Amino acid sequence: MTSQRYTGRGQLIDRLASQVGNRQAAIDILIKRGHLEKDGKTLTPAGIARDAMTAEERAKDRASKKTGASPNEFKYNPKTNRVTKFQ
Repeated sequence: MTSQRYTGRGQLIDRLASQVGNRQAAIDILIKRGHLEKDGKTLTPAGIARDAMTAEERAKDRASKKTGASPNEFKYNPKTNRVTKFQ
C-alpha cells in the first residue's frame, strides 16, 4: 500500500517512512542508497536532488533510468506510485 500523504517536494524521508512503516527503516534505506549521510540527518548531493522531486518525478526518473526512455514518455498513477509508457 502506498501513501498519498507525502507526495510533494522535500518529503523524501517522510514518503519512504510511510511506505515502509518505520522512520528508522527509511533512514537506513536512504543511507544505503547514498541519499543520506551516515548520521541519518544530512542529505547527500544525490539525496538533495531526490528530495527536490515530487513522488511523480521520482517514479518517472526511475522508469527513465531503467528503460532509457525520456521521463516525458511516462504517465504517472498516484494510486500505485507507478508509471506506464505512453503508447
